[in-house]
Amino acid sequence: MKFNIGDAVSVLDEDLSGVVIQIKDTLITIETHDGFELQFLASDLVQHKSESDLRKDMFFNTNMDALILEKEQSLKRKQIKTKAKERYEPSMEVDLHIHQLVKSYKGLSSHDILNLQLDTARHKLEFAISKRIQKIVFIHGVGEGVLKTELDYLFGRYNNIKFYDANYQKYGLGATEVYIFQNIAPN
Repeated sequence: MKFNIGDAVSVLDEDLSGVVIQIKDTLITIETHDGFELQFLASDLVQHKSESDLRKDMFFNTNMDALILEKEQSLKRKQIKTKAKERYEPSMEVDLHIHQLVKSYKGLSSHDILNLQLDTARHKLEFAISKRIQKIVFIHGVGEGVLKTELDYLFGRYNNIKFYDANYQKYGLGATEVYIFQNIAPN
């Protein structure tokens, strides 16, 4: 590109612009708007129109009706509607049935099975607290109620949760839902 003294130029890859004041082969000296004189290669500069020419081009080469129409169109966001029932569904379920926890439970005593189930419940509860998950359902089954009693004791040790029977229609009597309060620190 050929430059002349007095041309308005901008520097590529930098936020500088100014006016050409001296030309020596491919080395061009410009004076910035702040009054500094800087030298650049001709390949680092780009010539542009004066600011008044830019303003004229900006307003006269555009279709004002199209601009107004574009601004008046409202952007409608599509919201995914969830049913009220689904909003209150727990986000995490933990099945504590022994066949869900291990491949084979042959050779495990009742005590070992209960400890494994309680350790799993404690681990999943701590995980939910750390990840700020608000609701969990622990599926323990009906049985003799030993696991449910132990879970009640476990949940009672936390001050930031409340627990109650889970949705009867979905789980029957064999599940406990835990609600974790997010604004109370666990003890």
